[in-house]
Amino acid sequence: MKRLRLDQVWLLVSPGNPLKPTRGMAPRAERLASAKAIADGRRIVATDIEAVLGTRYTVDTLRALHIRFPRARFVWLMGADNLEQLPRWRHWLAMVATAPFAVMPRPTYNHRALAGCAAHRLHAARRQPRHAPALADLAAPAWTFLPAPQHPASASAIRAALSGV
Repeated sequence: MKRLRLDQVWLLVSPGNPLKPTRGMAPRAERLASAKAIADGRRIVATDIEAVLGTRYTVDTLRALHIRFPRARFVWLMGADNLEQLPRWRHWLAMVATAPFAVMPRPTYNHRALAGCAAHRLHAARRQPRHAPALADLAAPAWTFLPAPQHPASASAIRAALSGV
């Protein structure tokens, strides 16, 4: 939040990731409650706005957010795992042309993500981390990879631990 100079970070609780199986996924209300438990409700806000907007794909969510909040400047935050699989997302090139984005490191994914198809295709739009504070003011496509301490926890590992697998 500080490095990007964002006013708020929204934790979007998705109705369901189209690229992941629904089996083992906690109900949306439970996932929203978990997100709210780590949010402060002011600077970090947990929301299921995608369910309200009726969107399932990021490209549609970003377009709907721009319509609903025309004066807001959005920066999409994602982990390196998502950068690696970005070419599998629906209309991913349109999505990255809708809002600048920042990629956070994830253990075991960083090298593959930065050597992958999306990073190569968007090479000219990549900004150095020192330019991160200006990302919200840049026209898309624009993105940065933000080196940061990494935590090994993942939603998949948490679900497995909770289910006793």
